[in-house]
Amino acid sequence: MSSIQSQKNKTLADLERELEAEAQFIQTRPVQPAPKPKKSNFFGKLIGVAVLLGLPVGLIWVANLPYPVIRRPVAQKAPLLLLPSYASIDRNYREGIINLETAEQLLQNTTSAADIALGKEKLAAAKQNFDAIPLWFVEDWSDYDYWWYRSRFDRFAFNQYRAQIGQLEAIAFQEGNAQTSLSGIEGGINAAKQRYAQATTPEAKQAAIASWKAAIDHLEQISGQTNAGETARKKFATYSREFEDIMASASRSDRVTTAVAAAKKYAWQAASASQNPPHNVAQWQQVETFWQEAIDQLKPITPDEGSGYVETQDLIAQYTANLEQVKIRRLAEEASSEALESAQRKIESLLASTPNDSTQVNWTGTAAQLQEIIRELEKVDNGTMAYAKAQELLKFAKARLQSINKS
Repeated sequence: MSSIQSQKNKTLADLERELEAEAQFIQTRPVQPAPKPKKSNFFGKLIGVAVLLGLPVGLIWVANLPYPVIRRPVAQKAPLLLLPSYASIDRNYREGIINLETAEQLLQNTTSAADIALGKEKLAAAKQNFDAIPLWFVEDWSDYDYWWYRSRFDRFAFNQYRAQIGQLEAIAFQEGNAQTSLSGIEGGINAAKQRYAQATTPEAKQAAIASWKAAIDHLEQISGQTNAGETARKKFATYSREFEDIMASASRSDRVTTAVAAAKKYAWQAASASQNPPHNVAQWQQVETFWQEAIDQLKPITPDEGSGYVETQDLIAQYTANLEQVKIRRLAEEASSEALESAQRKIESLLASTPNDSTQVNWTGTAAQLQEIIRELEKVDNGTMAYAKAQELLKFAKARLQSINKS
């Protein structure tokens, strides 16, 4: 109570002196430094982990280097370290078999250059797969079979596959050459066919035909032991049939062309000989002969000639019509000539039988004979050789008959 009372009785000056004394005490007391934050050890730990992981990875990498001096000791002491190599060998082995089987299928049954190219590609891939399998592994394969790893590798099959690759490489080479030859020959055939189709002269056609036939014959020179050779044999038969058909068609066309040309020559002669009528019987017979020859040139053309047959039939119809017209002209000429000759004979007979003394003439009989002469002369057709002479005699006979009738 007394202490509390004494504190209350302190003056303001006393309190200030106490505060100043405490401040001096605090300044003279040693100050402890604040604790420093601890540095993080993350990167150190990361490096440590990397070292811990890198050492075994590096060890495995070294153990799997493709050197027998390294792998053999590892395989004997720590074969598990070679698991990546075993997996790689198995993978290459399986892929090699697949690529080899594909290559064999393509090369043994090739139908085009694309098959050969793809077969070569697969064969190269198979060879690369098998080349990736180290020979020391093949030699020591029986020592690397463990309870924890069963390899699919077969040393005997591997050697057979390697030998098969060599055989297929030879086949690929032969097939490639054969396919190249086949492609070149087919190109020559097509080029010759085109030249033949575009040829405008007999010489050009014959040259194209010779090239065409030679190219077809070259198909038989391709080795029959290749697929391209077998294809060439089949195409030889096809191309040969096509060649023979076209040549037969060309022969038929030539036959038609020759026949038409010959027929037109005879037709021209017939037309020339029949110009400027009238003609006598012998001339019309000659014209008939020309038209008949023209027709005979066309008759051998059969329906097998195709469009040429239609052309010849049109010409035959035209020439036959012309021939019939000539026959009519010839028959008219023959009839008119006979009528004129008959009239002339009757005139001669009348003159011979008529007395010089008109008083003794039988005018009735004479008139009757003149009537017969007139009828004969009227049979002579206009446009015939006899027509002019017949008209002259007809005029005389009619005038004589008219004078008799008046008397």
